[in-house]
Amino acid sequence: MAEQKIRAALDRHWAASDANDFEGEHQIYREDAVLEYPQSGERIRGRQNIQLSRAAQPNRKRFTVRRIIGAGDLWVTEYVLTYDGRPSYTVSMMEFLDGKVARETQYFGDPFEPGPSRAQWAERMP
Repeated sequence: MAEQKIRAALDRHWAASDANDFEGEHQIYREDAVLEYPQSGERIRGRQNIQLSRAAQPNRKRFTVRRIIGAGDLWVTEYVLTYDGRPSYTVSMMEFLDGKVARETQYFGDPFEPGPSRAQWAERMP
């Protein structure tokens, strides 16, 4: 039952993120949540600071969830985050405590051209 509630909370979170609903987007976090961006070396502490940092971003962004998997208190969302029309393939790892996100780590990967050495085995994804 707890996993169904977490999954429903994640569905609401990503829908709110895509709609630029900053209040709805951040209801999933604990007050003392920590967000980390390893690629830029940033750590943001506290739900309010996480929300303010995202609201301050000037870019138009869209979220397209590809899949959500998880169990217990660890959930992973694979999605495409599009800033001003440019996609970034993203993974969000969320650790829950008492039904809310205590820690989130996000990884971003920009698209790149396929390698010719794999061409005979690879098909193009949409």
